[in-house]
Amino acid sequence: MLLTILSFLLVTGGVAWLSWLKTRNDDLSTSKGYFLAGRGLGGFVIGCSMILTSLSTEQIIGVNANSYVGNFSIIAWTVPTVIPLCFLALYLLPKYIRNGYTTIPEFFENRFDRQTRLIMSGLFLVFYLFIVIPTALYTGAIAFNKIFNLEVAFGISYGESIVYTIIAIGIVGAAYAIFGGLKAVAVSDTVNAVILVIGAILVPIFGLIYLGKGSFMEGLHIIGTTHVEKFNAIGSATDAVPWPTIFTGIMLVHFFYWTTNQAIVQRALGAKDLKAGQKGILIAALFLLLLPIILNLPGLLSFHIIGEGLNPIDLSYPELVNRVLPTVLQGFFVAALFGAILSTFNSFLNSAATIYCKDLLPSISKKTFSDSELITYAKKVSAFMAIITIIIGPLLMFGTDGIFLITKRFAGFVNIPIVALFAVGLFNKTVSGLAARIALLLHVVLYFLIVWVFNVKINFVYVMAALFVFDVLVMLILGTFLRRETPYQDNTENKSNVDLSNWEYVNVTVASLILGLITLYALLSPIGLASMEGKPLWIIGGYLILQVILLMVIGKNKQKAKYA
Repeated sequence: MLLTILSFLLVTGGVAWLSWLKTRNDDLSTSKGYFLAGRGLGGFVIGCSMILTSLSTEQIIGVNANSYVGNFSIIAWTVPTVIPLCFLALYLLPKYIRNGYTTIPEFFENRFDRQTRLIMSGLFLVFYLFIVIPTALYTGAIAFNKIFNLEVAFGISYGESIVYTIIAIGIVGAAYAIFGGLKAVAVSDTVNAVILVIGAILVPIFGLIYLGKGSFMEGLHIIGTTHVEKFNAIGSATDAVPWPTIFTGIMLVHFFYWTTNQAIVQRALGAKDLKAGQKGILIAALFLLLLPIILNLPGLLSFHIIGEGLNPIDLSYPELVNRVLPTVLQGFFVAALFGAILSTFNSFLNSAATIYCKDLLPSISKKTFSDSELITYAKKVSAFMAIITIIIGPLLMFGTDGIFLITKRFAGFVNIPIVALFAVGLFNKTVSGLAARIALLLHVVLYFLIVWVFNVKINFVYVMAALFVFDVLVMLILGTFLRRETPYQDNTENKSNVDLSNWEYVNVTVASLILGLITLYALLSPIGLASMEGKPLWIIGGYLILQVILLMVIGKNKQKAKYA
C-alpha cells in the first residue's frame, strides 16, 4: 500500500510541477488570457485536452461496467463521435473563430436573441453542475476507494470514504481551474493524457497476462474463442444500446457534446489559428477510434477473470485493476485516473465560470467589469460552483442502473433542445427567439412526462430522437408567424484576428477517420471478432487497401491542382 501511495504522489506532484512551470509566466490579467489561454494553443495541446476532458472516470468505469454485463454495443456512446468532430473541424470551427466567440451561447444571441442566449447559458450550467461534474467526482471516488481500500485503511464506512474522497478531489481540481485559467487546465491535460493512455493500456495488457496465467497470447486466445458474442457492437433490442439508436438519439447527443458543448469547444476556440484547431480536433477523433481498448476490453476481461454477478457493476473496473496490476503500477494508474478526474472537473468548472461571467453576469449586473474584476469574479464563482458539485456528488451513490446510463438519461433534459436550437439556427434564417423558447419549454415538459412520470417502456434514446424532431417541427411551424424582423445574416468579418486558412490535409484526414470508424464496426460485429468463424484480418486488410487508394486519389488531385 505504501508503494502505491508513493508512486501516486510522485506522478501527481510531477504533473502539478510541470503545469506550473509551463504557465508561471503567462498573462492571466486579461479575460482572453484567462478564458481562452490568449488564443495561443497548439494542435497537440488542444487534442490532448479535448481527449482528457471527455475521457472521464464516468466513461472508464461506466462503459467498462456495461461491457462487463453485456457486449460492446455501448461503444455507440463513444467512437461514433468521430463524425461530429469531423463536422466541427470542417464546418463549425471556422464559423466560431471568425465570429470571435468566447462562449457557444454567443451564437444563440447572434442567431435568435439575448433571452435565448441566457436560457442556453442556464441549460449549460445545469448540465455541468448537476450532471457532468458530480459524476466525474463520484466515479473517481469509487476508483480511489476500491484501489486504496480506504474503508479498511481509515476504519470508516463505504459512504464516508466516498464523501471524503470527493471533497479531496474537488479541492485539488478547483485549484487548477481557479488559479490557472484555461492554459493551466490545457497544459495539465496534455501531460495527464499521455499518462492516462499509458496507464489505461497497461490494464488490458496485464489483464490478458493474468487471464492466460502468465501468457499474453494465451489470454488473447481465451477471449477470442470463448464468449466471443460479447465483442459484438451491433446491439439488439435487449442490449444496452440497440443499433438503430446510433443513427437517432445517440448521434444527436454526440453532436451536442462535441460541437456545441462549451467545455469541449473552448479548447479549439483557444487555438492560435484555424489549422491548429483543426489538427487538435482530428487528433482527438483519431484517439476515439482506439477507445474500445481502454473502455471495453477491460470490461470483457473483468467478465472472464471475476465472473458474473458483481454488484454494483461499477466496481468491475476497479476490481480488475486491483487484481491484475502490480502494486507499483497501481499508484501510477491511480495517478492517471486522478488526472482524468481533475481534467473533467476543472475543465467543466472553468467553462461554467466562463459562461456565467461572459453570458449571465452582464444581464444580472448593470456594472461594466474590467478584466481584472471579471477574473476575480470568475474565481469566486468557480469556488462556489465547486462546493455545489462536491455536495451533489455523493448523492449518486443511490443510483442502481450503472452510473453511465443514469447520467445519459438525465442529460436528455438539456442536450437535445440545445442541439435542436443549434440545428435550426444554422439552417434557418427566420425562426424567432420566442419560437425557440416555446419549443424548449415543451421539450422539458414532454421529456419529463415520458421518461420519468409515465416511464414509457421505450429506450430513452428513441425518446430523445423523437423529441428532437418534435422540437425542430415546433420551431419551424411557430416560425411561420413568429419570425425575426429581418432574416439572420452570418458574419463574414474575421473578428478574432487569427489566420483562418484550412489545414491542407484536413479533407484526407477526415475521409480516413470515417473509413476507420466503418472498419472498427465491421471488426466488432458478427462478421468479425464476434463470430467463431469470423475472419477479422480481411477487414483490417480491406481497410488498409481503402486507405492507400484514398491517399493516392487525394495525392493525384493535389498534383493536378498544383500544375493547373
